[in-house]
Amino acid sequence: MKKFKFQLETLLKVTRMKRDEAEVALGKASRKLEEARVGLETLLAEMQKGQHDYDALSQEGTRVTVGRLMSFNSFFAWKREQIEMQQNILLQARGEKQQRLKELMDVMSYLKSIEQLKEKRLQEYKENVLKEDQKMLDEIGLQLTMRRKAGEAS
Repeated sequence: MKKFKFQLETLLKVTRMKRDEAEVALGKASRKLEEARVGLETLLAEMQKGQHDYDALSQEGTRVTVGRLMSFNSFFAWKREQIEMQQNILLQARGEKQQRLKELMDVMSYLKSIEQLKEKRLQEYKENVLKEDQKMLDEIGLQLTMRRKAGEAS
């Protein structure tokens, strides 16, 4: 009997490659999300340091000039703008990671169904091989029995 050959082997290989690509894309999206998270934490720390510096300056008891106040005000406004932009980047990175995760899950589900089909076809092939072997053994047994009977009759 001929060797087992799964007709969808090429599809299986392509799907495995798609799974690998989806895993790489998910890894990139995860790194991008982590970078965005670190960037936001850095900006928040800078804002907190600026607020601490402002509090320290106002508690010293020295006169704070209008120019100094405007300088702090523009710094805080700039930092708030940066933080808002970074939060948007973070949200986009989360969305991209979720999308990549969904794509990976879809490919994995499809791959699993193809692998299950291959396993089923392999099992059917093995059962057919066993049936063929059993037929051959039965045929040999029948021929031996017939020869023995023919030998006894003569």
